[in-house]
Amino acid sequence: MSTPSSDPTPEDSTGLTPGGSVPPGETPPAESGMSGLSDRQPSLPSSRTNKLVYVIVLGVVLLVGLMFVAYAVGLV
Repeated sequence: MSTPSSDPTPEDSTGLTPGGSVPPGETPPAESGMSGLSDRQPSLPSSRTNKLVYVIVLGVVLLVGLMFVAYAVGLV
């Protein structure tokens, strides 16, 4: 006893042209009719906060760089 295939053959599928393509109007629209955002977007931090974070990160990078230079000078 054989089980039928779950894949339809193009000859048995409705809405297909003889070449196997789908005629216009047979597929659903590409986008929904809903406009705008469905969820509230989070507020972003101010530019002052962004600049403060950049300064802190730059300070840590410079501190680590100075530690490497101090370590290298101490070995020579």
